[in-house]
Amino acid sequence: MSRHPTPPHRRTQVDVDTKVVEDAPTIDTSPCALLAIDVSKTYGDAPALNPVSLRVETGDRVALIGHNGSGKTTFLKMSAGLLDPSSGEVSINGNKAGSLGARADVSYISDQPTFYDDLSVWEHLEYVARLHGVDEWEQLAADLLAHLGLYDRADELPNRFSRGLKQKAAIAIGFIRPFDVLLVDEPFVGLDAAGKEALLTLLQQASDEGATVIVATHELSFVHTVKRIVALRDGQLVHDGPATGVNVDALVRNEDPAGEHDGEGK
Repeated sequence: MSRHPTPPHRRTQVDVDTKVVEDAPTIDTSPCALLAIDVSKTYGDAPALNPVSLRVETGDRVALIGHNGSGKTTFLKMSAGLLDPSSGEVSINGNKAGSLGARADVSYISDQPTFYDDLSVWEHLEYVARLHGVDEWEQLAADLLAHLGLYDRADELPNRFSRGLKQKAAIAIGFIRPFDVLLVDEPFVGLDAAGKEALLTLLQQASDEGATVIVATHELSFVHTVKRIVALRDGQLVHDGPATGVNVDALVRNEDPAGEHDGEGK
């Protein structure tokens, strides 16, 4: 069943093994919320994501972490069906990513939100809500905007907003529609403290109502709420396991095992 949340009225830390995950057991390929089998992406001769296999069960709450250029955005876009993999396949609830069935189940919030030039925030919400058959969307839209501090900006064009306000508008659009799987890319960037708290509440509500939530972020206020962390480094899967006792900073830092820093990308 598709859902949308109803808006509201270091260490014990062990040393992190940053080697590429090797000799993993054969992945269960039965349908689940998100299943990636040897999925990769290259641009010419440049690999953005090396073959990654990942299984996320229905209702899981996952933090996807890694430095800029690690492959997080590439993986999320392929999972959302916005980018074709060079090899392998991603499925959502048993449907190939990008198919009508998968798109119906996935809400994706990008780290670089884009909007129609001539639609207001309210018109964006109406368009997406009607597209997905949301009943009584007006009240839901009003509640979302009030929760995110955008109610008084509903008639404005989001393309003219600041970075933080654009992010809030994108969050509202992402939550106005029903979803089973929520994919979010660096949503806390540019948000003020109130915006971060509002987003954390929405993410928690989505989880409470049974949605699968995968968020690419280094925001500890979210990372500390998950049970599972998946980390990418230079296109490689370097960690997949419980969040307890994990040194998040070590996973995020763009360093080789000797402590020398690699170059950065996005």
